[in-house]
Amino acid sequence: MKKKVMALICVAGIGVFLSSCRSSSTLPSYSFETECLGVELDGSQTLQVWGKGRNRADAIEQAKKNAVRDVLFNGIRAGSGECNVRPLITEVNAQEKYESYFNGFFKDRGPYRKFVNMKDTKANSAVRADDRTQTLYGITVRVLRSELKQRLINDGILKP
Repeated sequence: MKKKVMALICVAGIGVFLSSCRSSSTLPSYSFETECLGVELDGSQTLQVWGKGRNRADAIEQAKKNAVRDVLFNGIRAGSGECNVRPLITEVNAQEKYESYFNGFFKDRGPYRKFVNMKDTKANSAVRADDRTQTLYGITVRVLRSELKQRLINDGILKP
């Protein structure tokens, strides 16, 4: 009986040792939350955003979509306190209620692109993190909040 207990302890100890040698994650420890970097005098918000994709271009386009989506539905809470914490759309379940509108708005090369630009991006400022299946990029973008709000009013999503 003692031999069986000792063998189990030995096997368990080897398992713990081997599992501690493995890397738990290949992605560096970044905060992947959209972060406010500042607000311009025209009301646009400069943000650090993240996007995942199978390559660099896909990840950057996803980051742009994430920036607009966060301004619309979540508000910007991280980073500088200058950005508007309150989202443009405060209606509960608005994304589901206007699903067909937002599916068209956020499609690839969709209208969302008119409200996000990379004017504030500096050379080599993109942060890249890879795992085995996807590429993750952090980029600096400017979201044209007042123009986006006007578009939603014109399209009947927001009330003036």
